[in-house]
Amino acid sequence: MTTTSSSPFVADSPVSYLKHYYGYDRFRPNQEEIIQAILDGRDTLVLMPTGGGKSVCFQIPALMKPGLCVVVSPLIALMKDQVEALHMNGISAAYLNSTQSGREQRTIEDDCLTGKIKLLYVSPEKLLTEAFFIFLKKVKLSLFAIDEAHCISSWGHDFRPEYTQLNVLKKHFQDVPVVALTATADRLTRQDIIDRLELNDPAVFIASFNRTNLSLKVLPGTNRLGQIVRLLQLKPDTSGIIYCLSRKSTESLAAKLQERGFSAAYYHAGMDPEQRARVQEAFLKDDVRIMCATIAFGMGIDKSNVRWVIHYNLPKNIESYYQEIGRAGRDGLASDTVLFYSFADVAMYKEILAENAPANLGVQLAKLERMQQFAEANTCRRQILLSYFSEELPDPCGNCDVCRNPRVTFDGTVIAQKALSAIVRLNEKVPMNTLIDVLRGSRNQTIIQNNYHLIKTYGAGNDLRFEDWRNYLHQLINIGVIEIAYDQHYALRRGILADSVLFGNRKLQLVRPDDAPKPVAEKVKTRTEVAADELLDRLKALRKTIADEQNVPPYVVFTDTTLEDMAKQRPTTPDTLRKVSGVGERKLELFGKRFLNEIVQYVTGRAKDGTSLRGSTQLLTLELYNRGMTMEEIAAERNLTVGSIAGHLVQLAKAGYNIDLESLVSNFERTEIEDAIRRIGVTEGRLKPIYDHLNGRYDYGKIQIVVGLL
Repeated sequence: MTTTSSSPFVADSPVSYLKHYYGYDRFRPNQEEIIQAILDGRDTLVLMPTGGGKSVCFQIPALMKPGLCVVVSPLIALMKDQVEALHMNGISAAYLNSTQSGREQRTIEDDCLTGKIKLLYVSPEKLLTEAFFIFLKKVKLSLFAIDEAHCISSWGHDFRPEYTQLNVLKKHFQDVPVVALTATADRLTRQDIIDRLELNDPAVFIASFNRTNLSLKVLPGTNRLGQIVRLLQLKPDTSGIIYCLSRKSTESLAAKLQERGFSAAYYHAGMDPEQRARVQEAFLKDDVRIMCATIAFGMGIDKSNVRWVIHYNLPKNIESYYQEIGRAGRDGLASDTVLFYSFADVAMYKEILAENAPANLGVQLAKLERMQQFAEANTCRRQILLSYFSEELPDPCGNCDVCRNPRVTFDGTVIAQKALSAIVRLNEKVPMNTLIDVLRGSRNQTIIQNNYHLIKTYGAGNDLRFEDWRNYLHQLINIGVIEIAYDQHYALRRGILADSVLFGNRKLQLVRPDDAPKPVAEKVKTRTEVAADELLDRLKALRKTIADEQNVPPYVVFTDTTLEDMAKQRPTTPDTLRKVSGVGERKLELFGKRFLNEIVQYVTGRAKDGTSLRGSTQLLTLELYNRGMTMEEIAAERNLTVGSIAGHLVQLAKAGYNIDLESLVSNFERTEIEDAIRRIGVTEGRLKPIYDHLNGRYDYGKIQIVVGLL
């Protein structure tokens, strides 16, 4: 589980390490400042959202500082994925855990002692053993990195008792900096992390929680399966997670999706470890696209190309919700999150808490209430989410369901009172459709046979359509005015807010059904975009082949972001492939030739408008053009005429490549050449008459470009 490189990379600046190992030209916000604090030897607390680049913050200092960085990670699967990713980047790393034999562990420890390994991943249980402490005393240590640090706090949403003992690091290794990293922690949890780890005057970095690439949507918790199927049909061949509250739900939902032809599996803590590992690996490797899971399927997921996350049930607090949706779009590409909300979930959580009566019951109830408020909100959801983490978003985000379809509310108290009155008079025994028939004054067989037409509220809501009543009843269920008795044939009964609406002068705001989101017309893709998609599909297929050969998840080879940049830039040489975001030196060495061959085969075999490009001569011109060379410089480099180079660029532009022809001639030049063309015309392939008419003031290259523009 170790990797070695022929010679270690040495440079003075963190950004040089970023480019060499990770293939990026610049840091994300806060990363460089965090790295510098760690290099200065300070204890550090890093609060950065999932996908924000926390790992780079301690990995680069580990590479730059002499000695071994020990990383405390809570899950074996997470360690394995992170170490594999480091190997792919050419970084020497290893992990120690219970899956290894004694001999394997001793070999890794020997490699640490001799300086062959820069990062060692261990579980908190392993770290706290006496034998491991004896080993650590022999090693030169650069720093400790504690990942998922919120696990140390009982105020946090994922408390793990073994984490509370990690303060021993400061007791035994006072001079070794400790870096605590987490994606979700409110103000109380942050201070708890600092206190429990006994960090010494730590540098605290709180990155923005605003993951702008994630869309936020809340849907009513009715007909969830049907809604999920429709959502998945809009996202074919993409990876996503559906979080369910119970183990049984994960199994039944996965089975129903499989019946409908979707590539789905389930994951929960009740499965045996081997089965869990097998299912997780299939998901990571894109062999399974949809994972129906409980929150047990959590921190072990480092998959960057999860395109959507669906919550089948309401999470119990905003921290959990935020961390779980954060598993979508880690690569920065647009991704969707959907939360199904039903007041029944709130009631169930309250029952569970009442039965268990935890010590911090009041805090948990308060956090549940905040989650409920988020789900019921009629204002920008991202503003609510960020305010929970003490971050202000001055303007609505524009990327949540409320912003896309601003809600117009009205006083719906009378509607609620009519519904409740009918429910009471029907002895809380009828399902939704029957209640609506009563309210609308229907005279169908069920109504007449049961004498429902004789109750006082019969026909009281005949001014509303059936579908309108259905919509309003769903809203009343979501906010707790009405409940569904699932164990009594889905009968509707009074919810906890019913009496205050009927007798307590409580006012209710409802949203009109015709205020629902309007369908968005799908934008027709340009010829260039279609071609980019074709190449991207080929690059993804190649990535999957390589990943299977290497026995790693595809995103470890290259992320979707890198492949999209590759498809856009279309590099055809190693130097231009280096310019693609996310291509470091080790990956260039391992995979560069195969990806370059795929790109060259695509662009030489078929231009984007369906025509053929003659050989590769135009691609060589494109390569030099993309380096920023002028037509004259390209002509000199290739020993061709300027006119030939101009012809290449015109042909490439016609084929859909990103060639800015207008920038190659001035407005004055273009006007004069166009005037000459209009005066004498132009024959296919014959530019000399125009050249002569202009008395040779403009070379054939300029004339060729203007003809191309026309």
